[in-house]
Amino acid sequence: MAGASPLERIWPVIALWALLLVIVALAELFGGGILNRVVTDALVKVVVVVGLYIFVGNSGVMSFGSISFMAIGAYASVWQTCCPKLKPINMSGLPDFLRYNTFDLFPSAVSSVVFATILAAIIGFPIMRLSGIAASIATFAVLAIVNVVYGNWDRVTLGTNSVVGIPRYVDMWVALGCAAITIAAAYAYQCSRSGRSLRAARQDEVAAKAVGVNVPRERLIAWTISAAFIGLGGVLYAHNIGVITINNFYLDMTFITLAMLVIGGMKSLAGAVIGVVALATLQELLRQVELGFVVGGLSIKSPPGVQEVVIGIVMLLILVLRPGGLTGGREFSWPSPKRRPRS
Repeated sequence: MAGASPLERIWPVIALWALLLVIVALAELFGGGILNRVVTDALVKVVVVVGLYIFVGNSGVMSFGSISFMAIGAYASVWQTCCPKLKPINMSGLPDFLRYNTFDLFPSAVSSVVFATILAAIIGFPIMRLSGIAASIATFAVLAIVNVVYGNWDRVTLGTNSVVGIPRYVDMWVALGCAAITIAAAYAYQCSRSGRSLRAARQDEVAAKAVGVNVPRERLIAWTISAAFIGLGGVLYAHNIGVITINNFYLDMTFITLAMLVIGGMKSLAGAVIGVVALATLQELLRQVELGFVVGGLSIKSPPGVQEVVIGIVMLLILVLRPGGLTGGREFSWPSPKRRPRS
């Protein structure tokens, strides 16, 4: 965007901020408790999906294991903030400084994100040397390993049982603020030298290596930054619903977040956000249909599982009819008037 004004350069971020702000304002004015929870959940998913986009969208490598860092961030925060009376009994395997102490919400969130980021850097160091389907399978192995470890670590995570007593401090405005920060960070990264190098490698890895791009290093940087924000999404998720289990962070969450990214357009930041908004709206409509409604005295209710089937069909249609997603891989452009050619 050579020659563009500062406002034009950051316009893609401002447009996305404005979209989310309008949604939150409408929910605040006209919505109730249920709608507010739906919007808050969608904003938490914006953090996760945009975090996923930082790696997948810029590298072109599909990651099936990034939701692992959502679980790591969520549990790390829960260890610090939850149930001070029950924690010494139910989580007896925790270190003493965690088992007998409760920490403030902000420092616990920061430390949880840092913890997820450090683990991502360690895990990603060997994986990012792989390419294509091998890298994707390796990330799925990470997801399976984290799920098995956390699911059997009874004295620390309660295994597959639910962790309760988590303080709920995430509302629409907290989630909106975190989503805005995540969007700004993702855009700053994709415009940075590292982001541009990685996107070049996505287009042609051989050519990128030929001009001096260290592809494994750039992928590791994106993977680590991505994990930080996905870990933040895990913290928000835990403190939004107040109850978590390791099964919340497995295949269902992996599928829905990837579906949001693909439907919106995995090659653009706008696609990540639009995908969340579109699919969250569709999910809520399908949920209402599953609950049932009455038309002319006739009760209509869809059978269980329709939501997953419809989302799968929509995802298939998008891949076939519009491979670039709803946004076509483009960001929101500056709304400049079209110039008429001179006669």
